[in-house]
Amino acid sequence: MQDLTEGVARFRRDVFPAKAELFAHLATNHRPSTLFIGCSDARVVPELITGSEPGELFVIRTAGNLVPAYVPGIDGIAASIEYAVAALGVTDIVICGHSACGAMTALAESHDMGALPTTADWLRHADAARARTTTAGVDALVRNNVRAQLANLVTHPSVARALTQGTVALHGWCYDIGSGTVEQLDVVNPFAAAA
Repeated sequence: MQDLTEGVARFRRDVFPAKAELFAHLATNHRPSTLFIGCSDARVVPELITGSEPGELFVIRTAGNLVPAYVPGIDGIAASIEYAVAALGVTDIVICGHSACGAMTALAESHDMGALPTTADWLRHADAARARTTTAGVDALVRNNVRAQLANLVTHPSVARALTQGTVALHGWCYDIGSGTVEQLDVVNPFAAAA
């Protein structure tokens, strides 16, 4: 905790004053252009990877960058997606997987999840990715998982509407922690023909 306390002190002393004008603007304005859905992994920092300033990204982080398919009901991830798309009007949505993902490693290597029943239940949102992954290894599963989560994302009504209207674009990324590279996957708008 001491490291965090010292970090807050450095922020207040060095960072905040240097960006005081930006923070004054952000105090009354919230217009991010991109919804970034990434993994909860501490090594994956969306703002750092993209070189974004505060206020530019609306970030959702989940274990395995999983996005459950839409079902009516109370759901924090669905609510965050809806808010970003319908209220904030983001124009881009990125789902970003990454190398050495613990969630995808557990699935690819069939780890015993008996001691983590909630995590095991959550990882079932990657079943479609597992089903379509024929190549052994974590890397193939990471890529297929990004594609599967994009497919889940378009089941959300706000996203489907925005895609039909042509007001949002989807992007699939795979970030390599060791090299710092970002691979962009091909993404097709399933509503492009209807627009």
